Amino acid sequence: MNSTFLSYRALAAMEHYPIGIGDLQISIPPPRITLESMIEHRIREFPELERRLRRSVDKTGQAAVRFPEPWQDSATIAAQASYELLLRNATAVPSIRYLGAGTETTVDQSKPMAAYVEGMLQSAGIDIPERMMTFQAQHACAGGTIALMGIAGLLSMTDRDERGLVVSSDIARYDAPSTAEITQGAGAVSLLVEKNPRLLEIDFASAGYCSRDVDDFFRPNGSVVAKVKGGYSMQCYNESLDVAFHDHCERVGKAPDEAIASTDMFVFHVPFKLMALGALQRLVSHHTALHGADLDRFLSERGFEASLEPNTLVGNIYTASTFLALAFLLRERYDRFGDDIVGKSMLMASYGSGNTMIVLSCRIAEGAPQVIRSWDLDRIFQTGYDAPLGQYLTWLEAPHSATRLDELYTANDVPKGTFYLSGIREDGYRLYAFQRS
Repeated sequence: MNSTFLSYRALAAMEHYPIGIGDLQISIPPPRITLESMIEHRIREFPELERRLRRSVDKTGQAAVRFPEPWQDSATIAAQASYELLLRNATAVPSIRYLGAGTETTVDQSKPMAAYVEGMLQSAGIDIPERMMTFQAQHACAGGTIALMGIAGLLSMTDRDERGLVVSSDIARYDAPSTAEITQGAGAVSLLVEKNPRLLEIDFASAGYCSRDVDDFFRPNGSVVAKVKGGYSMQCYNESLDVAFHDHCERVGKAPDEAIASTDMFVFHVPFKLMALGALQRLVSHHTALHGADLDRFLSERGFEASLEPNTLVGNIYTASTFLALAFLLRERYDRFGDDIVGKSMLMASYGSGNTMIVLSCRIAEGAPQVIRSWDLDRIFQTGYDAPLGQYLTWLEAPHSATRLDELYTANDVPKGTFYLSGIREDGYRLYAFQRS
């Protein structure tokens, strides 16, 4: 009897555990520019843009944008979220077997962000094992979800007590001035993926999918800004949601109206507040008899708008936006239901332009109340500051040369406990460090 046959038998005999998210951590760069400040500057330069810009604010629901400090990039923000998550979950560190990154604003065309994060964590004293796999997943804003699903699949193949770390990190930039400028943003969310998860169980087997080859959003090689077809991208989002939702319903054996009615909460990818809100309103009204005030009440009872508010103050953080919404929804639902949040159902929709849509069914796990109580989500907004306009405009000039970076900051400017870009070698390789004191 060959070893391959034996391994398949062993795999089939393994006990099946629920897999999902045990804990999460958010990291958002402190610099902030309000849209009012941004628009006032733009209309001084280009008065003819005022009407379009103000109309865009009304259509998006946005209020401010976060952007990185000069010493930050998507890798340092990813490392920051992961570091803070692992400090809170120190006993899980030795069992980490996989480290996956989801991003569409990576710092290297070959080396995955996950490898940089591994090195930064080790430099900060986090004893991440070397006997693990690192990788990076890319499909626009769905990259983090894809990394999560990949690690969940790997964890399901063994009975060993192993975990994975997924970090979604991005810095969204567009042409400026433009109407897309108001939906920029920066941030990361790190997830601890585990069997018998404390926070959120995810039914990956019933995932609903849609994939199409479209050009709603892309970033060509050599471009530091993304190209987006706003109206078309919204159309692609909604159409792919329809397909993936129906696919999910078929896999769980429920009619669409039944699936919606039996869902206690919804989490969507949030490019901007009113896009996600409109997508769920459209989905629910299409498959149920709910419209107008009844529809508003349905969404309000499920706390959906609470999941969207952080985006209005942070901006689009691409791969991390779904998980940012997840954190704030769970906090709001816990504030309302307390320990009764356990067992409630969730439908998660993760969109990636280009495009893909993933619809996942989730259940709030037994340990969720304790995990949620350990979070300090308000710190995200308390640590932000209104940056001078000049600082924002300097960011828009990035990427900067090594010489220019030396002019913008020194290591002494970096706060204690922060990862930073310490230099760029002559061959272009990026060097990172951790500010201990």
